[in-house]
Amino acid sequence: MKVCRPLLITLWLSLATLGSSSECCDDWGVDTMKLIQVYDGEPARIKCPLFEAFLKYNYTTAHSAGLTLIWYWIGQDRDQEELINFRLPDNRISKEKDTLWFRPALLNDTGNYTCMLRNTTSKVVFPLEVVQKDQTSCISQSIKPTEELFYLEHTNEKIICPDIDGFYPPSVMPTVNWYRNCVLVKGFHDRYPEGPTLIIGIVRSVYKGNYTCIVSYKENGRTYNLTRTIRMKVVGSPAKAMPPQFSSPNEKIIYELEAGAELVLPCEVYFTFLKDSQTEVWWTVDGKNTDNITDLKIKVSESVSTAELGHKHITRTLTISKVTPKDLKRNYTCHARNTRGEVHQVAMVRMKVLVPRYTVELACGLGATVLLVVILIVVYHVYWLEMVLFYRARFGTDEAILDGKEYDIYVSYARNAEEEEFVLLTLRGVLENEFGYKLCIFDRDSLPGGIVTDETLSFIQKSRRLLVVLSPNYVLQGTQALLELKAGLENMASQGSIRVILIQYKAIKKSKVKELKRAKTALTVIKWKGEKSKYPRGRFWKQLQVEMPVKKKTRRASINEQELSDSFLQDV
Repeated sequence: MKVCRPLLITLWLSLATLGSSSECCDDWGVDTMKLIQVYDGEPARIKCPLFEAFLKYNYTTAHSAGLTLIWYWIGQDRDQEELINFRLPDNRISKEKDTLWFRPALLNDTGNYTCMLRNTTSKVVFPLEVVQKDQTSCISQSIKPTEELFYLEHTNEKIICPDIDGFYPPSVMPTVNWYRNCVLVKGFHDRYPEGPTLIIGIVRSVYKGNYTCIVSYKENGRTYNLTRTIRMKVVGSPAKAMPPQFSSPNEKIIYELEAGAELVLPCEVYFTFLKDSQTEVWWTVDGKNTDNITDLKIKVSESVSTAELGHKHITRTLTISKVTPKDLKRNYTCHARNTRGEVHQVAMVRMKVLVPRYTVELACGLGATVLLVVILIVVYHVYWLEMVLFYRARFGTDEAILDGKEYDIYVSYARNAEEEEFVLLTLRGVLENEFGYKLCIFDRDSLPGGIVTDETLSFIQKSRRLLVVLSPNYVLQGTQALLELKAGLENMASQGSIRVILIQYKAIKKSKVKELKRAKTALTVIKWKGEKSKYPRGRFWKQLQVEMPVKKKTRRASINEQELSDSFLQDV
């Protein structure tokens, strides 16, 4: 809003001649940028600016020159302008020099107010809005508060209650109450009210919000209130402000594209708060600003997001549709600038190297094959016993058919109480009762009065397997046990009509028996591990059953092999 030159010359000449009148230019119109908002029931004032341009002369001098100031108004929802009547009995609206006063303003005072110099056409119009406070609140959301910036961690900052000077005489001491978001400031940490001033000991981000001062004073026996609100905004300290910081592009991000694809390059920049600082982000292609490039396939878009403490993120995205090999060889650089400095970052763009399709398919096929082999090896390593038993149960040939053998297993062991109990109760109990094998145990099956050597060799000849229970006692007692071992090994080596199975019942530290050394070297030793091996479906019995003859006629043995094979299928 400007005073036109003829008005200034006219006013100056009128004041200089103290009485002459002249014409003036058009009126200033309605100043909507200076909307005056006041609360219902509180004092308000409108100051006419027609004399502000003439600092050498005041209102009194102008008035004595014959330039009388008059006031008009148009009420809300009215069409005609009316002269303000200052002689109403309540004297609520008054004129004091160049200021129009309301003590107090009421809701029906809302309207446009015009100040005008008599005998001229110079006038200014101000819109006045009288609003009520929101229910259960100390303010109204329709009145936008004045915003003030406070730097984080600065000390001894002050919030001063605005626009209260001149409402009451200097001799009057008003009562001032401070509120934060309409909560009375009393006992707040680091915030101390001192009359119309609120002192902030140290600025913290949690202190942000609306601070309202309510000033109460008395005039002509009546109490008036003035409500003013300041929005405290906490921003980053200039001491910690930095040049722009890039998130992308950077050296770690490489954009690989095929010709004909769409190239999308986002430039993400972080700006710390700087008051009155410009924040600029722009792209250049081969050193030329995209704003000066007219290529229609090049487009630039921008988005801005505000963070805490007034910091902000700016993303400026460069998009090129259907890139050519030439486009992928260009230099794409993002630039950013604020008052702390200017920085730039080059986007890494290159042509994508295409791998032949058959190569990808071959690599995938080879990888799948290797993976399958590894899986099969792992499965076989873990479940090989179960796999053998499964095969035997389905496809194994019965060894008992036409071989002329009477026994499945001849058991050779040291003759003492502990090992007899192991053989007669444990081995015999599982192998005969669970698996259905027929065992030959010399002390149980031999007839009295016979020659031990002859009977031993006869039993071994009639058996398909020789099961040797190894222990230190087996070696120490010698004679029959070693005879059984030697006969079995010789038969296995020469005729192949019997196989020797070694069970280590107890470990043998050292042995001088040649046959035993030779057997332990050539044959697999199945180790008995006490309580861990007692479970009939455990690993010990699976190892033992793999060494046993395959029998189809014995129903019990077939059932147990079937159960073990089914267990294998469930595990896999």
